[in-house]
Amino acid sequence: MPTLNWIGKEKVINHHQDVPYKILEKQYTFDNGLESDSGISENKIIHGDNLEALKSLIPEYEGKVKCIYIDPPYNTGEENWVYNDNVNDIKLKKWINTVVGKEGEDLSRHDKWLCMMYPRLKLLNKLLHDDGVIFISIDDNEFANLKLICDEIFGKNKHIATNVWQKRYSRENREAIGDVHEYILVYSKNPKAFKKYRKLLPPTKAQEKVYRNLNNDPKGRWRSIPLTAQAGHATSSQFYEIKSPGGKIHTPSEGRCWAVSKETYNRLLDEGRIYFGKNNNSQPNMIRYLSEVEGVAPWTWWPYDEVGHTDEAKKEIHSILGKKNAFDTPKPVRLIERIIRMATSKNDIILDSYAGTCTTAHATLNLNKEDGGSRRFICIEMEEYANQVTAERIKHVITGYGEGDKTVEGTGGDFSFYELGQSLFLENGFLNEEVSSDKIEEYVWYSETKSAFAKQTEEYLLGEKNSSAYYFFYNKDVITTLDESFLRKLKTKAQQYIIYADNCLLNKEIMDKYNIVFKKIPRDITRF
Repeated sequence: MPTLNWIGKEKVINHHQDVPYKILEKQYTFDNGLESDSGISENKIIHGDNLEALKSLIPEYEGKVKCIYIDPPYNTGEENWVYNDNVNDIKLKKWINTVVGKEGEDLSRHDKWLCMMYPRLKLLNKLLHDDGVIFISIDDNEFANLKLICDEIFGKNKHIATNVWQKRYSRENREAIGDVHEYILVYSKNPKAFKKYRKLLPPTKAQEKVYRNLNNDPKGRWRSIPLTAQAGHATSSQFYEIKSPGGKIHTPSEGRCWAVSKETYNRLLDEGRIYFGKNNNSQPNMIRYLSEVEGVAPWTWWPYDEVGHTDEAKKEIHSILGKKNAFDTPKPVRLIERIIRMATSKNDIILDSYAGTCTTAHATLNLNKEDGGSRRFICIEMEEYANQVTAERIKHVITGYGEGDKTVEGTGGDFSFYELGQSLFLENGFLNEEVSSDKIEEYVWYSETKSAFAKQTEEYLLGEKNSSAYYFFYNKDVITTLDESFLRKLKTKAQQYIIYADNCLLNKEIMDKYNIVFKKIPRDITRF
């Protein structure tokens, strides 16, 4: 399999492991029009560097995200976009110089872009469910490079499709050949599973037009389907004569057979599901009713009339936030709705780590309202407009927006807004004592059990799982020691005890007797 090399790759290939784990600090919860300090929503909007934010999600969401959609910078070099798509952005330059070092001075803009994307894709892969699927928007600037690093990170055999989205509907003569499309790369950790659970799409109006009712059938609109098939694997039961109501005898042409057996044909005829044309003498066709169509399988060609275009997306933003929020490259809600509709069920988690104007959250709430689902979204935005634009849009989506005949009813719902807080570990490896003990306990519990943390009433107890009790004997003001006096205070009975402390004075006999595993703080705390 071809691999892609670039300046700095060896420095970033495992950089996701060195990204500091930072605490998510809730700022407020917005619930059906009210913003408050209380309550926590399962929907999250996070302001902060998306590499660090993705790392902060690992304890709670590793392997749990069913659908990821990202719309990363396309590396066009444009300077004046609200969402800075320029790889010379000062934040990226600072990161490149820190991680890649002096080599960063010699990087091309493609090298820089790859250095930026690679660790983020590695973390997204960790968050993706075993049956999950990721959709990535891109254009010609980095399509080839993105395809190669996705093949490397997700696996070439995990590539589902490369969709082509028709982003424009009007012809412009500014270029030699008009730029009217983008790509959406699709990868799944389990392509076979995705093929099974992938949802069919509702038929479009254009697709429904082929269903008519030429004979006033009381069952409604229908279309005719050819009754013949290739004869390569046919059985003898698929070769017979059919006499039309007008008296004409029909047999399959050479190399063809009837698609159904004589027995099945007779049943369809009795049910009125065979059509012989207006003259009742044409070659028989089978009738399929519109009411029987459960949906249609998506193609790789996504035209604007089915999923929207950039002008539609801009109008959506204007109608919600006003024209002052002029983003040049937002994605239309219908485009993201198609992705979520295809790839999720009603209770799944959707993640977007380049949230921008938060179209992904908007689409998620729309679909929940449509089918009564409880899909959850996590959206990350690093720019300063994360609260004023990203979160503000979703507030209006939840409560409703527009005026007069353009009023859009609110979807209902809620979200919590977070800022990235301090690192859990200091550069010297010690715990950051300014981080709350609850956050530290939550991290340690997940590192041991890969399950959600619930605060316990017993002091120092993290919880119990698989007959093991986990204790975190930590006090930022004093050195803690695991000794016999501490053991006498334990209330939870278990087959095994995992106990964290600064020191241990228990001898091997006692530890073996009570099946105790001592872990030293901070040395033995797992780093993600």
